[in-house]
This record gives sequence, structure tokens and C-alpha cells, in this order.
Amino acid sequence: MAQTGSVVTYTGHLYLRQRLVLAILSGKAIRVEKIRSDDASPGLTEYEISLLRLIEKITNGSVIEISVTGTAFMLKPGTIVGGSVVHDCPLMRSVGYFLEPVIMLAPFAKKPFHLNLRGVTTDDNDLSVDLIRTVTLPHLQLFGISDGLELQIKKRGAQPNGGGEVHFLCPVVRQAKTLNFIDPGKIKRIRGISHAVRVSPQFSNRMIDSARSVLNRYIPDVYLYSDVYKGEESGKSPGYALSLVAESTTTAMHCSEAVSKPGETPEDVALGAAHALLAEIRRGGCVDRKHQSLVLLMMVLGSEDVGRCRMGEPSPRTVQFLRDVRDFFGTTFKVVPADSDGVPNSHLIFSCYGTGYINVNRTIT
Repeated sequence: MAQTGSVVTYTGHLYLRQRLVLAILSGKAIRVEKIRSDDASPGLTEYEISLLRLIEKITNGSVIEISVTGTAFMLKPGTIVGGSVVHDCPLMRSVGYFLEPVIMLAPFAKKPFHLNLRGVTTDDNDLSVDLIRTVTLPHLQLFGISDGLELQIKKRGAQPNGGGEVHFLCPVVRQAKTLNFIDPGKIKRIRGISHAVRVSPQFSNRMIDSARSVLNRYIPDVYLYSDVYKGEESGKSPGYALSLVAESTTTAMHCSEAVSKPGETPEDVALGAAHALLAEIRRGGCVDRKHQSLVLLMMVLGSEDVGRCRMGEPSPRTVQFLRDVRDFFGTTFKVVPADSDGVPNSHLIFSCYGTGYINVNRTIT
């Protein structure tokens, strides 16, 4: 990373989404160079270009300049507008790839978001629309972003041909609340959604039975929903998946999911998801690894007070996110081991002083 004036410069394609989000929120221009410059297919991929085009749609005044070879680009961010937006996502990545950065930006838009995304709704690279609806959005509620926050799954679309559609609704807020979340509590219930499209409905039931055979050994309150789509709503390709969410007595959430792959049975998918959930619970903390960056960002944007959150071991993405936050906002986190009162010593307390970020774009109604 290098800073020249108000332009923050990075090398490589990794962590692109979180850096775009930080650039837009901080108002600093970003330049990314040497994007896959040594690969057989150098430059930005189709889905990365599509993400930049989506940013153009949801902002006003943003200037994006892509080099002739596609191995470098520069973004001069504008204001987040929101409103009604329709976007077709490339089938190489699921709509979750595009939703995650939008969710970070949406509360600070000028107008409430009404975003329609079309494409693949579940794959094994990004968060599925089920986890975004049941886990990601509740994390926003920790910061006072709740009324009118919704994700509607209109159609499901499995790889490779997609055909899914989701509708994301998000209100605007003046400022995020300060978070003080250091008690992970005890797991009290597990919920899940088993969905199947263009295959036998029995596949969904088989996943539920197999997952329960593992999870019921630990807790009796396990309820898994079967979600079978038919006709136009089932997209263009067959597929099935299971997403699981464990909730604690203090509303801490941990999640996992598994998606069908060629040659895998429904039982294989369910066992993979169940064991991944148990591993996530074992890591502990109040926030799971998939949502550490979202919570840390909202803590940075919170009111001018000290926010605290207890987490398990940070993922490599989270570690890089903390470095990127320092580049754009000048904010650093204090990270100390949590008290070992019968829980794993790998727990950490993340604390920072909020920047007091005010949504000046918001339209007063």
C-alpha cells in the first residue's frame, strides 16, 4: 500500500471489495495496480468489472478509470445514492459477492435501497442469500439499522446457469450506534434452511435427517426448514444446499453452509455443513468469521465512543481489513486476550474509538 496525496494505492486483486467499500465511505480515491499481471488471463475479471458497474449505479459522481489492459483501475468515489437499482450479476460468482459490499454501504445512502440482483443465489465461494438474510442482516441490527431491512428471495438459481433473483431493501440512518458485545453466551438453538431446486424434494428431507443426526447430539432445539422451489422460481439449473445458524442466549450467531457438488449425495452436503457449524461454534466469540469485517467496519463508523466486541481468532481477511481501515480512516483497534473464564484462550476483545461518521447524504423526510 502507498498513499500519494489523497489517493490510496494497492497492488493485486485480493481484498478488492472491502477496499472499494472503505474508499467510498472515506471519500478517498483508490488505485489498484498489477491485477493478475502475471496470469495467463491478466486484468480484471468479468465479475469484478460488473461490481464496478454496480458501484456506478448506486453512487452519484463516481469516476472509474480502467487501463487498456485491465490490469489497473482508479476509483474516485462519489456519494451513495441508493434508490431503485436493477443489476444482472455474472454467473461466475453468486449474488452474495455483490450483496456483501452493498450491505456495508446501504445504510449511509441518500435514499433507502431497493436493489434487484439476478444471477446465481448460492455457490461455494460467497455467502448464500439464506445466510445473508438470516445472519448478515441481524448483525446490522446490532447498530440500530433495522426498520425496513429485508432480503426477499424471489427465485433461486443454482450454478452454472443461475436464474435466481433477490430483492434487497435497506433503510438509511444518520449514524451507527456504538457496540458493546463481549458476552458470547451459550448456544440455545440451531436453525437451518435446506433447499432443493430442479431435483427431487426428497433431497431436502435427506439433508435435514442427516444434519440432525449430528446436531441433536449436542442440543435438542434443532429446527431445519425444507424450502423446495418449483417451476420458474427454481432457476435454470439443478442443485441443493444446506445453511445452518446457531444462536446463543445473548443473540450471538454462528453459521455454516454447504452446497452440492458433482458426485456428492445430500448426506455428504449435510454432514459437511453440520461439522463446519460445530467448528465455527468451537472458535467462539460473539461474531463468526464470515461477519468479522462487517462488525468491525460498523464499529469504526459508530459514534464517538469506545466500541467493544469479543471475537474468536481473526481470519486472514479480517487481519487485512484492520490494516485497510487504518489506511483509509486512520483508525486502529486495540486487541487484547479475553478473560479465560472457562472459554478458549483464543478469544480476543476488539475495541476502537468510533469516528462519529455522519450520513450527510441522507434525505430528511
